[in-house]
Amino acid sequence: MSDPFQMLPEWAEQSAVMLAWPHERSDWKPWLTDIEQDYVALASAIADSANPLILCRDHHHQARIEQLIGGCCQHPPQFYIRSYNDTWCRDFGPLALGHRNDLVLMDFRFNGWGDKYNAELDNAINSSLKAVWQVPMRSVDFELEGGSIECDGLGTLLTTEHCLLDSNRNQHFDRNTIEHLIKDKLGVSRVLWLSAGALLGDDTDSHIDNLARFCDPRTIAFASCNNPEDPHFPHLQEMERQLKKFRQLDGSPYILVPIEIPAPQLDESGQRLPGSYVNFLILNQQIIVPVFGCEQDEAALTSLRRCFPDKKIRPVRGNNLIRQFGGPHCATMQLPKGVIAL
Repeated sequence: MSDPFQMLPEWAEQSAVMLAWPHERSDWKPWLTDIEQDYVALASAIADSANPLILCRDHHHQARIEQLIGGCCQHPPQFYIRSYNDTWCRDFGPLALGHRNDLVLMDFRFNGWGDKYNAELDNAINSSLKAVWQVPMRSVDFELEGGSIECDGLGTLLTTEHCLLDSNRNQHFDRNTIEHLIKDKLGVSRVLWLSAGALLGDDTDSHIDNLARFCDPRTIAFASCNNPEDPHFPHLQEMERQLKKFRQLDGSPYILVPIEIPAPQLDESGQRLPGSYVNFLILNQQIIVPVFGCEQDEAALTSLRRCFPDKKIRPVRGNNLIRQFGGPHCATMQLPKGVIAL
């Protein structure tokens, strides 16, 4: 491949992390007070390592956020007034590729997780920030969400068939064409496909960031289930079997770290929500991990401390984020050093 750029792993040094702040006209309205407090905690955690880049609706919204945050951010937030449909900027934010000291951003098309929701405003966010980026940006006429892919920084990409082969995303492309395009646009040399793995309540069609995550090029933390009575059990057991068959570039098996899913998290109608500890966010010095106030929390945090011995494990409340089927990873998009001016 002539283009030397390759997708950067999440642990590449970051200068900023993007957030789209909830507001009263968003789907967060019924829980706005609670979710605002969770976003304050998230922004504060991010600000210990990098600058929060916060999208807001207007000047009144910005003033509200500044009042909520107060002086809790070590690195000051940068605010940008934009219109957006939803707050999950992991899926509409730019993907960063690097080559030596050069960077380029990739702006893929976003259609609201297979036309489930309106997304025309979200799809325009990256281009609206073009003057903010300090590096070139390339637009790609292909639907791809950041939460649907995991990269090890060495040319391997991990994803799920259920999402990337969904007919409501790129219906005119078969698997071979999609894999070729991903390799070409993201500079990866191989794609590892999972055909199993799903969480009840997930509306993304099995995003990988709720199922299996690279902690480093050799280690994958994955959502597991030890209860045969839980409907997740057969699906996550099969996913584990598939992960055990995958090999690193040198032919050795991956170090696999099971992270048991939390006790059932239910909405007001009793429907299961997609709780997962692997929806963590990797920052420069920290790992932001959702917790749910249940007995599985501490075991998950302990396992992740072993995965990231040089980083602080920082729990944040995940119960409200999953009301809209996401977590801290879904709510953020890291921007590597050099992408924005500080």
